[in-house]
Amino acid sequence: MFSSAALRNLTLAGLVGIAVFTTAAQAETIEVPVGSQGQVAEASHLRGKRQDQVNQELGEPISIQGPVGTPAITRWEYADFFVYFENDRVLHTVAKHHG
Repeated sequence: MFSSAALRNLTLAGLVGIAVFTTAAQAETIEVPVGSQGQVAEASHLRGKRQDQVNQELGEPISIQGPVGTPAITRWEYADFFVYFENDRVLHTVAKHHG
């Protein structure tokens, strides 16, 4: 049978191992509120325009996410910014964070 000192050492070693594992497994998430990200000067004129108008002016987006929720919010991704739509109208443009 194990002595109390040996059990204590095993328990301590196990706790240290768990602490190291959980610390290594955690990832840092940084969230920046949309209002703090800055508006895109070259896309600020888009507010209120329809999706087809944006498509004519800027071309096809790199990707499209959504629609999600009520009212329906859709996000179009371009090289330097995102365009957010509420239903079919531009709600906001947000600069991409580079670096």
